[in-house]
Amino acid sequence: MKLTSESFADLGPIPPRCAFAEPDFTSHIRLSANRNPHLAWSGVPAGTHSLALICHDPDVPSRAEDVNQEGKTIPANLPRVDFFHWVLVDVNPFGGPIKEGEFSTAVTAKGKAGPQAARGARQGLNDYTKWFAGDKAMAGDYFGYDGPCPPWNDSIVHHYMFTLYALNIRECPVSGRFTAPEVLAAIEGRILDSAVLTGKYSLNLSVPA
Repeated sequence: MKLTSESFADLGPIPPRCAFAEPDFTSHIRLSANRNPHLAWSGVPAGTHSLALICHDPDVPSRAEDVNQEGKTIPANLPRVDFFHWVLVDVNPFGGPIKEGEFSTAVTAKGKAGPQAARGARQGLNDYTKWFAGDKAMAGDYFGYDGPCPPWNDSIVHHYMFTLYALNIRECPVSGRFTAPEVLAAIEGRILDSAVLTGKYSLNLSVPA
């Protein structure tokens, strides 16, 4: 199975229009168009009844105290953790490519509605739900896709891994306000094949993607 995109090449830079934020010369960053990227797949194995898609960034700093702080730089050797940007399940494997902007077209304060989504699919909570939990202006349930917004003072480029899973079940056995780790646990033993597409992104103008 293969996963491709017209929005960016594998291991290439993700365009700012597909990010949560983009660089700004005066204020470091500004909100961006936050469009989900185009995604197309081929080579789906026989017996596939649905697809699941998960996007995560494995390069997120494990400590937040220096994130986006003037006069500080997040060192490359700081331990990193996962941040999930999109979890989409119950996708029809024969429904055609996901169009750019089909599931997300802007930053939505307090999050997007869910879990029901386009194409009869369902979307889980991404990790902006936890990140904005203490922010009165932004706190809410962030269902679906919200794109890259790495720290503008990070010394490394971040990688965004879109992983598509071909499943032998028609409906993923999760419900309610589900998350990516819950989906990964639920589909264990039900995966026929998978494919990964990776994009890069940075908000640090001295560390281009």
